Amino acid sequence: MARYTGPRARVSRRLGANIFGTKGETLALEKKPYPPGEHGRTRRRGNVSEYLLQLQEKQKARFTYGLSEKQFRRLYEEAARRPGVTGENMLRYLELRLDNVVYRAGWAATRPQARQFVGHGHVAVNGKRVNIPSYRVRKGDVISLRDKARQMIVVQWNRDVLDRTPPPWLERGDDEFAVTVRELPLREHIDVPVREQLIVELYSK
Repeated sequence: MARYTGPRARVSRRLGANIFGTKGETLALEKKPYPPGEHGRTRRRGNVSEYLLQLQEKQKARFTYGLSEKQFRRLYEEAARRPGVTGENMLRYLELRLDNVVYRAGWAATRPQARQFVGHGHVAVNGKRVNIPSYRVRKGDVISLRDKARQMIVVQWNRDVLDRTPPPWLERGDDEFAVTVRELPLREHIDVPVREQLIVELYSK
């Protein structure tokens, strides 16, 4: 099952970053800036193996975008087959997931919430309802919230309070509940703190 339902702060503390984007994780990292577990305080940070660094980067990306190990491996293999830099291809495919676009547009506070919106049928692509979070959007696609979702209190709150500006590869017109994929995302447009080259090295072994 792709959706992680365990303790989120534990994952963030283990990987040293706010993975799911919640306030609770931020507080947990400030209060306990060390890995979870009985030996978390005494675990050596400096002398870690190359494999552990690679594994942690892979887990960061996997948990951030909400993929299972099987899904992530399949996406990497597709990225490796395509022309261009494998790591950048992989991040581009992750960014083009429909649930991530909903998150980037500012309609959802977190990617898990965006995934829920898509799964419940609140999102349309080019006017047609799509309820598959992993659906990959293309250049020129118009992603919008359906009428019922636009009236939801949580969506209104996210729009007014978060006030998140879409990245340069997404274009918002007069309709604040619709965005157009203006271009495919470039590496400099992706602000996820992941060193993709380490993931490529891990899977290349």
